[in-house]
Amino acid sequence: MPVVNVYNLDGQVVGEVTLSDRVFAAPVNPGLLHQAVVAYEANQRAGTASTKTRAQVRGGGRKPWRQKGTGRARAGTSRAPHWRHGGVVFGPHPRDFSLKFPRKMRQAALRQALSARLERNELMVVDSMALPLAKTRELLAVLDRLQLGRNVLLVTAKPDQTVKLSARNIQDVKATTADSLNVYNLLKFHRLVLDRAAVESIEGVFGG
Repeated sequence: MPVVNVYNLDGQVVGEVTLSDRVFAAPVNPGLLHQAVVAYEANQRAGTASTKTRAQVRGGGRKPWRQKGTGRARAGTSRAPHWRHGGVVFGPHPRDFSLKFPRKMRQAALRQALSARLERNELMVVDSMALPLAKTRELLAVLDRLQLGRNVLLVTAKPDQTVKLSARNIQDVKATTADSLNVYNLLKFHRLVLDRAAVESIEGVFGG
């Protein structure tokens, strides 16, 4: 079982935690991770883009000019696709882009994403993520002390409004909870920071 150091917010080692092999040492299947990201992005699409065909555009019921004798091309409607204000050919219409991604595959992909972060030494465990104030500068100071940079996913066991408010104005830093983890965010951010309670929550859900 992998053992990692536990840090406080001053960057000091205050203990160790043993991580579950099933959750943090799973063999990584890049194909499954790719499939998880594709499904996540597809499920974020609203699918509300819409255009009108020539049958749906208002007007155009009268023939613009007589068939012959004008020297111009024959035309039956002013709403033909090649006319200004005409209908659209092959334009988008409302549709459902969502993809099915079974629960067991989703859980396996999440375990593999966590394992990949640990394998690349991009996972850190802190004793607690409690900040004294909901201030951006407070969190920036913590990130500097922990030497994390600015591409970080912060995970707490329960919603922490102080951490969330402190992180929202920092580019490429996101705060979330253990029950909201997804493969997309785990792969998007270069560093993953879990508090000790979040580790226990994740192992409780995905370690079974």
